[in-house]
Amino acid sequence: MELQEQVSSVILKPESEILEYKAVLPPSKSIAQIICSFANTSGGLLILGVSEIGGRKVSGLSEDFRATSITHKAIDLLSPKPTVDYGYVQYDGKKLFAIKVEKASTVISLEGKIYIRENDRVLQSNPTVNTFQPGGYEEISALSTILETLKLNATDSKFKLLEHYQSILKMIDNLKALLYPDSPAVFTTVKEGSILSRILFSSVVDNFETYLSDILFEIYLAKPQSLKSEQMVKVEDVLNCADIQEFITFWAKEKIGKLQKGSVKGFIADNKQIKDLNAIDSTTQNEIEKILQIRHLYSHRNGIVDEKFLKYFPSGYPNGSEHQMSIEEVLNKIEYLSGIVNNIDNAAMVKYSLSTFL
Repeated sequence: MELQEQVSSVILKPESEILEYKAVLPPSKSIAQIICSFANTSGGLLILGVSEIGGRKVSGLSEDFRATSITHKAIDLLSPKPTVDYGYVQYDGKKLFAIKVEKASTVISLEGKIYIRENDRVLQSNPTVNTFQPGGYEEISALSTILETLKLNATDSKFKLLEHYQSILKMIDNLKALLYPDSPAVFTTVKEGSILSRILFSSVVDNFETYLSDILFEIYLAKPQSLKSEQMVKVEDVLNCADIQEFITFWAKEKIGKLQKGSVKGFIADNKQIKDLNAIDSTTQNEIEKILQIRHLYSHRNGIVDEKFLKYFPSGYPNGSEHQMSIEEVLNKIEYLSGIVNNIDNAAMVKYSLSTFL
């Protein structure tokens, strides 16, 4: 059956084991996950451009970005590659994009993970089990459980961040002798542990910034018109990108530059997509700015306090002293940033109809 004919025969039927809708174009990894789940179950059809908010309806898919290119990238992420047919189709005067997946004769995986369908849901059949040291610091496993719960309703960007944070928790759990030999509430006296603590905390903040860049990319894919602005773009920058997806990734990272310089307020002001979510109030912005300054101190001055740092923390840290964080404080920052990400993600999914990863 031709792709156009098959779409016409099932359009607006309820989602099922063999049918799924997305209102907008998801990132390639999210598409790969759905293709993987269809291939490992009974095959199926993914139709892009059908909204389920306020009742199922054909909304159409913008052609500003090339769904064909992103779908091709999604298939390249799978091993082995399943049999897939995809392309634009017409329905009720609107353009949709359909991806038809055949049931595979062998197991298909995405980055080592295997996805299947259960009714209209995508499930991982070989989930990673997070186990922690017996008798270890209870807050580590408790925080991991919180992050696992947050993954149940997440964009690809948020899911990726939370998995990274869980990996950091595993490292902390396994390196007690270095990171908190006496108590999680006390600074480590082991030199190597102090260095490692700074590296881990910097990674926590770096990946928070990466989340903001990634969620901007997801918003741009969902609403291409949101990319338009009065800001000038160099022709050289455009030509240096292989395709529109690579350019959008580049542009999102360019916009994250202000955040990397510690100006979270400037970042929000310059990114209407984030500002309009109203998910980060002024108090939260100030707190993020302080967290960024600690990361800068760890990344560029090995934790040695300077005048710039003291502008944000005027008391409690003598100039030239070494700034340290206990593991308890690091865990608190992970939980705090995860909460901010959760608020942004939930608001972005509603406003821009973003797809959930699972």
